[in-house]
Amino acid sequence: MSPPEPEILAPPRGMTAAQARRVEYGIIGLCGLALLLIFQPFSLTLYSIGAGLVVLGGLAFNLIPFCRRGVPARTLAKVAVVVLVILAIVALLGFLTAQAYVWYLASLRP
Repeated sequence: MSPPEPEILAPPRGMTAAQARRVEYGIIGLCGLALLLIFQPFSLTLYSIGAGLVVLGGLAFNLIPFCRRGVPARTLAKVAVVVLVILAIVALLGFLTAQAYVWYLASLRP
């Protein structure tokens, strides 16, 4: 009887633990940078950039549960696209609501 052959391990699929941690820390760093830019007292331009980054960081924070070892980067990208599509839809609805309000106010003019 021959000894059993060693199992050939398949290469790991998805992100490694280090890659997942890097993405997670990058998102948290983005949120921290956004807060620093929001609360700095020097420049309105930096404040504006910070305000945009707060929205982006808040949306990116939805990716944190997918920052695990073994989760494919493609899955992370798909979730990011879904989050951005939802942002675009909400922004479009906000724009259309504002436009409808402008039309309503214009209709009140004699």
